[in-house]
Amino acid sequence: MSTPPVVPSPGARRHRPAWAGRNYTLLTGAAVVTQLGSHGALIASAFAVLDAGGSSGDVGLVAAARTLPLVLFLLIGGALADRLPRHHVMVAANALNCVSQAVFAVLVLTGDPQLWQMMLLTALCGTGTAFFSPAAEGMLLSTVSGEHSNRAFALFRMAMSSAGVGGAALGGAMIAAMGPGWVLAVDALAFAVAGGLRAFLKIEEVPDRAPGGGLLADLREGWVEFRTRPWLWSIVLQFSVVVAVVGAAEAVYGPLVAREHLGGPAPWGVALACFGVGTIAGAVLMMTWKPRRLLLVGTLCVFPLALPSAALAVPLPAWGLCVVMFVSGTAIEVFGVNWMSTMHQEIPEDKFSRVSAYDWFGSVSMLPVATALAGPAEAAFGRSTALWGCAVVVLLGTAAVLFVPDVRRMTRRPHLPVAGSPKAAATPDHSTPDRAAL
Repeated sequence: MSTPPVVPSPGARRHRPAWAGRNYTLLTGAAVVTQLGSHGALIASAFAVLDAGGSSGDVGLVAAARTLPLVLFLLIGGALADRLPRHHVMVAANALNCVSQAVFAVLVLTGDPQLWQMMLLTALCGTGTAFFSPAAEGMLLSTVSGEHSNRAFALFRMAMSSAGVGGAALGGAMIAAMGPGWVLAVDALAFAVAGGLRAFLKIEEVPDRAPGGGLLADLREGWVEFRTRPWLWSIVLQFSVVVAVVGAAEAVYGPLVAREHLGGPAPWGVALACFGVGTIAGAVLMMTWKPRRLLLVGTLCVFPLALPSAALAVPLPAWGLCVVMFVSGTAIEVFGVNWMSTMHQEIPEDKFSRVSAYDWFGSVSMLPVATALAGPAEAAFGRSTALWGCAVVVLLGTAAVLFVPDVRRMTRRPHLPVAGSPKAAATPDHSTPDRAAL
């Protein structure tokens, strides 16, 4: 005689919020795993170069090798992600990241890695990121409903930041105790696990997308969406400068200041972890705070990104740097949630990945140049002067964006479905004035 199946109660069946569906949960879990590995790997790659006898210029070249493929392949990655099942693109990119980091780890652990080898492998990792990022952002945006978007994005980013805190702190400690090779190996394993989780994403939960007219036509459509929104292209232009100088300061000058003044990789890892703790604090704040002026509040919170460069220029002791990193992390997380909420509110679902690709492309386009020039700038002007210059550029670039009317006036629309979804198309919108009239 067969035993009747046990039917769980509704309370036992669901252990997560009603808005956190299967795809959202898998995306969040996979992102946590990836962050645990990648935050330590970023530190490990810099110290692998230094341990191999490289200079600050060599660290900059390896960092530039990671970001250059982003500039080259992001737009293609965005167009493909709006054409193909996004989770397939994500899994393939994770596989490439896994292989490249595994080979990098083997070279560091077993021999004397050459600069060209490290540049090539980090370039492959950057190529994977170029295809992964637009697909991942598009998948996340299409998974969340308008009503719960602020909370969902805040929770997602809080989970990523928490993993980043652990990854940076653990990575710094592992480098000090075991060397950078093992941290790179852990990163490769993390990509394998995350890719496995993303393979279970259900594409049928994503709204259908009409077939496009070809890759170039898709890119043109994405460009039209991008260039016709002043709030979008102006903030992306701002971040092309901000990301470049902040990235150069942290990827090139940070490890050098840590080695010479803070005591090595472990304190630098703790400082980066404090930035992550700050982003957690910012995400917790954004779980309940929904600013009406999305982009105005977000842009004001970019100003504190000048603080870490200034702290390294002084340089502050490790505890002071940790405080500065915490403050800047909190502030930038407020921007990040407001930015994702704005994208979710304003961009049609079938163009999420392409617009995200233009966003990423603009934001990282100057990073390879900045990281490659960080070493020569230090030689020409001195490290302290170069770092003060980074801080000033962040302040000026952020102040300039506040002159854009759409940035000051963009407001949150309550309970808006995903732009471009069937529900959104059936819901008339009377809450936003014609942008051309602003």
